[in-house]
Amino acid sequence: MNRLVVTATFLALLAPSVASAAVTVIQVRSAEDPAAPPDPAVCAAAPFAVNLRLGGSLYSYETDNSGRVQTKTRSIGRATACAQLTSSLFPAGLAQNFYAQFELPEGTFTASGTCTFITNDVPQVGLVVAGCNLQVVGFPAKFVGGTVTSTSTFNPFRLTGFTTGSYYTFQLYDTAPEASTAHDSDDAMQWVDEPSNGK
Repeated sequence: MNRLVVTATFLALLAPSVASAAVTVIQVRSAEDPAAPPDPAVCAAAPFAVNLRLGGSLYSYETDNSGRVQTKTRSIGRATACAQLTSSLFPAGLAQNFYAQFELPEGTFTASGTCTFITNDVPQVGLVVAGCNLQVVGFPAKFVGGTVTSTSTFNPFRLTGFTTGSYYTFQLYDTAPEASTAHDSDDAMQWVDEPSNGK
């Protein structure tokens, strides 16, 4: 069976659920906050052995016309994150188990997956930046699931001038009808049999 047939079969299986699902996108910022310590009960439910707990507040934020994030924020909730760290060197490319609960105005969401270290020396040695890819595994009744991704900064060595925090994007699905019937990916996604290398 060639790739085209496999792809068509896969998309046919997806079509009924995708056609009836509306998407909600939520973007929030998290930051360390002594008033929002981690909840041990959340980490006790993680599907792995947790050796790091993080707590913080969640904030909305605004952007200017160029997309630059503005400093004006409003507290909208709190979060507990739980991790299984396997290296104190935080090497780039290493994925670590990650589990989190977010209390938002829309309700409580639980997500599980991995965070991968991107850098451990920018702008200085000891500051760790990671990217997280999580599946939403617990959510309010109106939703059917979704994902959470982030750019996350960790300051494990308490470097002066930096804090631990993240910018999270939630992509959530529910059973409401789609707002649009346009198929944006018809031309944007193209399958190729061989890499394009100029030969």
